[in-house]
Amino acid sequence: MLELRHLNTLTALRAHGSLAAAADELHVTASAVSHQLKELENYYDISLVNRRTRPLTFTPAGKTVLALADSIMPQVTRTKANLKRLAHGQAGRLRLASECHSCFDWLMPILNHYRREWSDVELDFATGFEPEPHHLLQEGDIDLLITTSNLPIEGISYQPLFEYESRLVLSPTHDLAEQPFIHAQDLVAETLIAYPVEAKRLDIIANFMTPEAVSFKAIRTTELTAMLIQLVASERGVAALPDWVVSEYEKKGWVVSRPLGKGVYCQLYAATRTASQDTAYMQGFASLLEGIVKPI
Repeated sequence: MLELRHLNTLTALRAHGSLAAAADELHVTASAVSHQLKELENYYDISLVNRRTRPLTFTPAGKTVLALADSIMPQVTRTKANLKRLAHGQAGRLRLASECHSCFDWLMPILNHYRREWSDVELDFATGFEPEPHHLLQEGDIDLLITTSNLPIEGISYQPLFEYESRLVLSPTHDLAEQPFIHAQDLVAETLIAYPVEAKRLDIIANFMTPEAVSFKAIRTTELTAMLIQLVASERGVAALPDWVVSEYEKKGWVVSRPLGKGVYCQLYAATRTASQDTAYMQGFASLLEGIVKPI
């Protein structure tokens, strides 16, 4: 039966032209090489080499086997190398998700750096908004989650990133723009423009409205920050965004922002499975997140 060891043997014979030299390359004895060759020839009842020539030459059958070796042995070599990299955490797949839709603004430069440093790691992104992203992380469907929720879940670890302020975003002509800060009661007649995330996971609801036992009149969703800003600027509702995001649009004069009460401050985390933290490529990504500061 034809096996990989036979392909290695014939390739070595072609390279060196003798049993002894081939045996040295394969770290076996010349008799072991001869035995492998005879074993294969006997199995298929055909000669593979002309033993009387110096150096050895190959019969048509032998050349057919060598053509096979030339075709698949490079693939075998690459696969072995990839397996070694995987075993040592140098290669693999890193799938990310983010509850913070605006975080890709500062995350993209980190991802570009990571691709250059870890070219054998396949980066992928979970698309859309998931109601329970921590569950996806726990189940292995994603490998890293950018989140403001450090839920105490067994097997999940959190790396603190930075703190930000969630601010109310208004049209410059909105009545509430005259106020220095916003009370929860001020918003009960307003429509909230938000990303399509569960309401209870939105900073303004979880940390500002719910504690005061009040709610918005309605919630309208959009996946695009630019559309969210346009809806607010057109007085179709109000929104809440991280301070570093809204400042860009305030500078353009499109919207204004106000503090929510005395200020709603949130901590951003990178969540990973504890069991995967020792993987080299996961450590590589975590190191790029260390010392990150909030965008200005």
